[in-house]
Amino acid sequence: MAKLRLSKNSLQQQQQQLKLYQKLLPSLDLKRRQLTVEAQKAKAEHRAAIEAAEALEAQIGQELPMLADQETNFSGLVEMTNYRVGQQNVVGTRLPILEAVEFSVADYSRLATPPWIDILVQRLKDAAEARVRARIAGQRVAVLEHAVRRITQRVNLFDKVLIPTAKKNIQRIRIYLGDAERAAVITSKLAKAKQQQAGSGWDTEEVQG
Repeated sequence: MAKLRLSKNSLQQQQQQLKLYQKLLPSLDLKRRQLTVEAQKAKAEHRAAIEAAEALEAQIGQELPMLADQETNFSGLVEMTNYRVGQQNVVGTRLPILEAVEFSVADYSRLATPPWIDILVQRLKDAAEARVRARIAGQRVAVLEHAVRRITQRVNLFDKVLIPTAKKNIQRIRIYLGDAERAAVITSKLAKAKQQQAGSGWDTEEVQG
């Protein structure tokens, strides 16, 4: 850390910095509070997404109980081939957002398979997409929590370090300059008194001569 210069220029710089820090702090704290709210919302959305995915998976068994009695293996019936993730700007933070999901469905004969196979295909798609949404919702939580930690560190830096340090430096410089000014006044008075004494002595000598 650079040594503090005890001068009027340094005092002006410290005052300008203090003014800037005090101006920035409210906006930083507002952003911190906004991000905290968004992080709480994201956590709730993540929990809801997980519950929705679990409910869809449970719904398959409830809606199609006949699956348990089928000898046919439907494990490769529906496969997710791709999904596209975009970005969403939330309080200046880029969050992932699911834009599209692509599936491939194995060929099957509607004559040789049960009539509920179409329902099964749709339910498998819904459950798989719900799982992806839950995973991305978890990523949004992680990004927002990281953003909250970073902005909180900045708020604390301004509130607990930069502003108190600037105030302390201003006080220190003012005390030094005040002491220096008083010392200069005293020195000036002493010098003037000595000059007066010297002048008075010179005049006396002239009279005696």
